[in-house]
Amino acid sequence: MRLDLTTIVVDDYDRAIEFFTVALGFELAEDSPARTTDGRPKRWVVVRPPAAQTGILLARADGPRQSAVIGNQVGGRVGFFLRVDDFDAARDRMLAAGVEFVGSPRTEPYGRVAVFLDVAGNRWDLLGPAA
Repeated sequence: MRLDLTTIVVDDYDRAIEFFTVALGFELAEDSPARTTDGRPKRWVVVRPPAAQTGILLARADGPRQSAVIGNQVGGRVGFFLRVDDFDAARDRMLAAGVEFVGSPRTEPYGRVAVFLDVAGNRWDLLGPAA
């Protein structure tokens, strides 16, 4: 058993793909035409960190209920965690790509951490080894 995908609701597929592949360095694992349960066209878009098995399904909001959760999928908490081997290099690359960080990096017992916002406004922890 393994967790295969988790979903992030976004307002635009292409902006989300660019954010995850350029700013975060993820790979575009799949971008295929698909259909909603009632037959309307959509896309099946999956991104994942290099060499990772678990991916993120980027799902464009369909209707007001889904649009309402864009950027607030976990009630304002940090809900996603990106662990990297080189914290400073990852943070520098992300800053250069325009990623918004919330506060300064800090050191916790589990390593270095900095909170950032994804393309939709969801909060993530960038996690690295202790300095």
